[in-house]
Amino acid sequence: AFFFFYRVGLNGKKFNIYKLRSMVNDAEKNGAQWATKNDARVTRVGKFIRKTRIDEIPQLINVLKGDMSLIGPRPERHVFTEQFEQEIPGFKQRLYIKPGVTGWAQVNGGYDITPKEKYELDMEYIEKQSIKLDIKIIFYTIKIVFTGSGAR
Repeated sequence: AFFFFYRVGLNGKKFNIYKLRSMVNDAEKNGAQWATKNDARVTRVGKFIRKTRIDEIPQLINVLKGDMSLIGPRPERHVFTEQFEQEIPGFKQRLYIKPGVTGWAQVNGGYDITPKEKYELDMEYIEKQSIKLDIKIIFYTIKIVFTGSGAR
């Protein structure tokens, strides 16, 4: 049920992120793939845990280990970080702060935003970072958990 794989964190440091499995075992047999809406690789149980974001709970281990914070840009896989940096110059600027379990991009678009929109929202968060904004993100995250909005 649990699995981990590498993500890119603060200053480009790779770390293992912990998650609950929501996809079939061979979901990436053809290489890394960006999740899509109604993704056929997601299991029935996976649909529920993704909708409620339960699959992210094990990342509290990453927070305790110091790899992540509760709030910040979501960490990406290395392959996507490199690809997006080529497509969106400056994408790696997101790595100037510790990645988070939830973030401004997640509460303003979830899984349904483009990498460019995600980058823009993450940079907005980095520029406007404050306790007030973090509290706002926490409340939005709680709402999303109960409504399931933005899941795929």
